[in-house]
Amino acid sequence: MNWQTHAQRLSTEVTRPGSRWEAAVSETPRHVFVPRWYERDQAAGGRVVRDGAADPEAWRAAAYSDRTLVTRVGALHADHAEPGTVVTTGVSTSSSTEPGLVVGMYRHAELTDGCRTLVTTGTGYGTALACHRLGSDLVTSVDIDSYLVEAATDRLAGLGLRPETAVCDLTQGPLPGEYDRIVSTVSVPAIPAAWLKALRPGGRLVTTITGTGLILHADKTQNGGARGRTSYEPAFFMNPRQGDDYEETVPASVWEEAKCGDGEVTDSRHLLVFVPEAWSVRSMLQLHTPGIEHRHLWHPDRSHTVWMAHPDGSWARAHAAAPREAPTVRQGGPRRLWDPLESILDRLNWVGELPVYGAQVTITPDGETTLARSGWTATL
Repeated sequence: MNWQTHAQRLSTEVTRPGSRWEAAVSETPRHVFVPRWYERDQAAGGRVVRDGAADPEAWRAAAYSDRTLVTRVGALHADHAEPGTVVTTGVSTSSSTEPGLVVGMYRHAELTDGCRTLVTTGTGYGTALACHRLGSDLVTSVDIDSYLVEAATDRLAGLGLRPETAVCDLTQGPLPGEYDRIVSTVSVPAIPAAWLKALRPGGRLVTTITGTGLILHADKTQNGGARGRTSYEPAFFMNPRQGDDYEETVPASVWEEAKCGDGEVTDSRHLLVFVPEAWSVRSMLQLHTPGIEHRHLWHPDRSHTVWMAHPDGSWARAHAAAPREAPTVRQGGPRRLWDPLESILDRLNWVGELPVYGAQVTITPDGETTLARSGWTATL
């Protein structure tokens, strides 16, 4: 495949002129790390496995675009599926992250010459970029999935890159060494204490927080904790998993109650919001009440219903009869899920922004993480 011209174009799109990452992106063959991937196909009714070798033009177009390529749905990796396989259920469990976002995470990490760096593996493409920038001997790449580590190690070796690789649960540790930088392209619900133990004095960690759009970067302090900030731009990475697939968190019975239950009825003060489409709102709500899941449906008459459900059995259902009409809300279970959302929207309307972006971050040595800005605080 004549990939170099396309990699150079991609590099121009995702790096600044003169950036040290310009050469890393333009000289790394991304297609090597994604020989097969999933694409949504409306006509097929699901996600279809695409095989690069069978359609080199489509392969080149997908690999050298600044977009995430899903490589695994549920427990089925695209490498292990027949081309053309249609998957109609399940969520994404592994991917090749869009190159611009990978570079952005590395920029937040402020990688400099000589930095011993831990990264997450995935397909291995992000590891290849780090190796190009730092040298393979300074890079360690880990993943909980043994197949991902094995496949990435082989593909990296095929390019002459030989970082240290290991199968490791990044959220629990222990990590396989000590590092100047830890960059996780897997979101975490809280900063693992194992990261702080493995981070050298003055070292920096960069990650995203599960269920939010928050990029967090923090530098290790003398007391063994860390201090930093959340970024002003949002990002989203997959949640950590311990098995082949994500476990169900909200029981079907709770979703059924959310769909049909009477509950306590109120009228909202705001127009209907589907929380996952408003990142700052989603981040605030996740920090207040972690674990809420969301669904929504536009009806043929242009009315709109959204549902919220929590593993503890709490639920909320809001229905707006028209796009510019405030919804009627029903809530049930041990907690009222819609009430904190109303408060968040009140603040957004009053102040014009939410404090989650640009917040100061303080992390104790055991990983307790507090965000603070403009009188607002939240602890993970």
